[in-house]
Amino acid sequence: MSNVRDLKAFFPFIGIGGAPRGFQKARPHIRQMTTELQGRWRVLGGIDNDAGAVANANRILNARVQAADLFSADQYERFHGRKPPDGWRELTPADIRAAAGGETPDLILTSPPCKGYSGLLAESKSKTDKYVALNELALRGVWLCLEAWRDDPVPFFLLENVPRMLTRGRQFLDRIDQLFRHYGYATAETVHDCGVVGNLAQSRKRLLRVSRHMEKVPNFLYQPPSHPLRAVGDVLGKLPVPGPDSDDLPLHRLPRLHWKTWVRLAFVEAGSDWRSLNRLNVENGVLTDYGLVPAHEYHAGYCGVHRWEDHAGTVAGRSSPTNGAFSVADPRFDSRDYDGQQYGVRRWGETTGAVINVKSPGQGSFCVADPRHTGPAKHSNEFRVVRWKGESGAVTSAHGTGQCVSDPRVGDGPAGPHFHNIYKVVRWSGPTGAITGSGRPSSGATAVADPRPHSGPLFGKYAVSAFDQTTGVVIGGSTTGQGAFAVADPRPNMDRSKGYLTGGHYGVRLWQGTAYAITGSGQHDNGHNNVADTRMPAPSDKLQCLIVAEDGTWHRPFTTLECAALQSLFDIDEYQDFQLTGGSDGQIREWIGNAIPSDTAQALAEVFGHALLLAANGETFVLSNTPIWVRPIVAAVQCGSVA
Repeated sequence: MSNVRDLKAFFPFIGIGGAPRGFQKARPHIRQMTTELQGRWRVLGGIDNDAGAVANANRILNARVQAADLFSADQYERFHGRKPPDGWRELTPADIRAAAGGETPDLILTSPPCKGYSGLLAESKSKTDKYVALNELALRGVWLCLEAWRDDPVPFFLLENVPRMLTRGRQFLDRIDQLFRHYGYATAETVHDCGVVGNLAQSRKRLLRVSRHMEKVPNFLYQPPSHPLRAVGDVLGKLPVPGPDSDDLPLHRLPRLHWKTWVRLAFVEAGSDWRSLNRLNVENGVLTDYGLVPAHEYHAGYCGVHRWEDHAGTVAGRSSPTNGAFSVADPRFDSRDYDGQQYGVRRWGETTGAVINVKSPGQGSFCVADPRHTGPAKHSNEFRVVRWKGESGAVTSAHGTGQCVSDPRVGDGPAGPHFHNIYKVVRWSGPTGAITGSGRPSSGATAVADPRPHSGPLFGKYAVSAFDQTTGVVIGGSTTGQGAFAVADPRPNMDRSKGYLTGGHYGVRLWQGTAYAITGSGQHDNGHNNVADTRMPAPSDKLQCLIVAEDGTWHRPFTTLECAALQSLFDIDEYQDFQLTGGSDGQIREWIGNAIPSDTAQALAEVFGHALLLAANGETFVLSNTPIWVRPIVAAVQCGSVA
């Protein structure tokens, strides 16, 4: 037999409703003998001063959420720097009860603004009147709720915030403790990880102050089960890849970031942060070791292959595979064609197919796995010299590669010493060898060590004539190494535009200038055939980019929808139904970031609901397979003492 008990929750500072959505999903239960008592959380309502957040919370929760300001008049003036407008008034405890529909909740979860407590705000700024007034909202919100139900105390009261509140907000927490003691509560402070509690793919450390009304809840409060943090890809992998603006998924647009931000992201190592950039070599603001190239290569479509189901491009006069996308991936493969084994390789110990005409590796099994390969890679025998005692490689028609031997038989031939006179220089006082028809320094002992010091231009080898002198005789073999056929030209400032020096090789034209005539053989290295393209984005240009990082992945920011998914604000399989409206993309991201993850709130609602069901059933002790929630809470729940 099963009985269902209604559990009620109220949420000051409700935001867009992340926490109450988790409470709505929770299903706590206890079992006694043949009876099972189930709990079902009902959201009585909530309050928030952000009208846009309230509108979204009402739609998501289908509950009564009120747009109102919990500031006192003094706090309002200190925070906004002006007096409240006409018609504005302070909320009273009676207003809080009315916001809950006049019912008494079983649990209140308050999450006041955390900007003043956050480490993202400089401590000096957190002490200004503006942020002190904002921080005081935690104290005022607790007081309003305690006073609203002072005659019928709420069993559990939770205060959630950033962990730094323990230091920056210590003075307010101490005063809040005094309030809870006055109203009959025992309080404990804990810091938990929302990801561990809610089985999330993010680590989110938060402060949770649990206050239990000792008279209404005498039993233990047990810790929710812990889970290892999930990989971010486990969640985001279920969403489509983000792209440009989309009407179907407006929250899944790729953010527009500064160009310099995209480049920085691409160079951050996966799993690291901005400190990866310190390892880059930068000179004058330019990366010296890297360059950006387009994803589509020059002559887009070069050797391109179309999908079978796609349409082809225009068929031009010279449409071939190497000058455009003029090939197709044909799925109609017939195993009877080409022996069904294009690029087939036969085993060394098998027979081959019939040797027929015009058969190449791409037309069938006309290759063999030759086990006799002795080199580590193709063409490994280029200029290779084999050992005298080793075997030679296979003799092929390309006999000029790898067909050399290290012959140890120098001078052992029957005809006497062989080639001992290559580049040989005879002494000045000794005889020379025989003068032959092919006598050159490299073919015999036809060079002499001349002891006579150089006393003038001898033979004119590599000689350079002065500009104002005559040159030597022009002969048939006139090169720089055969005579005085070089000149010291004093005219260094020749007009480069006339092609005197290099003919414009690697020449780069100005973007606003004109180009030279396009020739048939014009390349980057044989003329002024390059341009200084100014169309690179400026560092501050906002773009949607895809830059493939060194690890082969796309380093990109989370989309707004992905942030909501990581916060478990919707069921991942129903992402198309999730919407947040009424604010800019930045405002929506702030709402999402301020929310308590729904799955974490669900885990909390399970354990608090379990304790409430035990208390309602008169049970003061029960065994559980999970530990009691942190040592300070043990004291608070078991003994009624104040932590």
